[in-house]
Amino acid sequence: MHNYYLGVKMVRGAYMEKEAERAEKMGYENPIHPNKAATDDSYNKGLAFCIDNKQRISIMSGSHNEYSNQYLALLMEKHSMKNNDNRVWFAQLLGMSDNISFNLAKAGYNVAKYVPYGPVELVMPYLIRRAEENTSVAGQSSRELTMIRKELKRRKG
Repeated sequence: MHNYYLGVKMVRGAYMEKEAERAEKMGYENPIHPNKAATDDSYNKGLAFCIDNKQRISIMSGSHNEYSNQYLALLMEKHSMKNNDNRVWFAQLLGMSDNISFNLAKAGYNVAKYVPYGPVELVMPYLIRRAEENTSVAGQSSRELTMIRKELKRRKG
């Protein structure tokens, strides 16, 4: 019927403040989920929708959430998709969740690390928003530091 394909980059939390302000200014219901659990549930349902419609949808899942990454890998397995299927990519910000990126890449999944660039006055607010909007990053960053220390100790000896 329709001969089109959709490429989706799914992210969680981007532009939350701007969307809420716009909704208030324009007088429509705030489209932002009321809490992290609702956001996570919606994100994971979006992953399932994309994989259920993989014949017409390719996805880049930009997430630092361990469960969402595991869930996407599980969805691929349930749909008998190869780990390196070109329709599915995992992405994390460089320096965040590198353990997730490494393990996915080691298992043969398509992985991209994205790097914000530009003038410092534009990049720093972006990075601060990413940390503030993704409350799970704080716990993961601490865990990543612990893993790095453990690996350094292992390599020393």
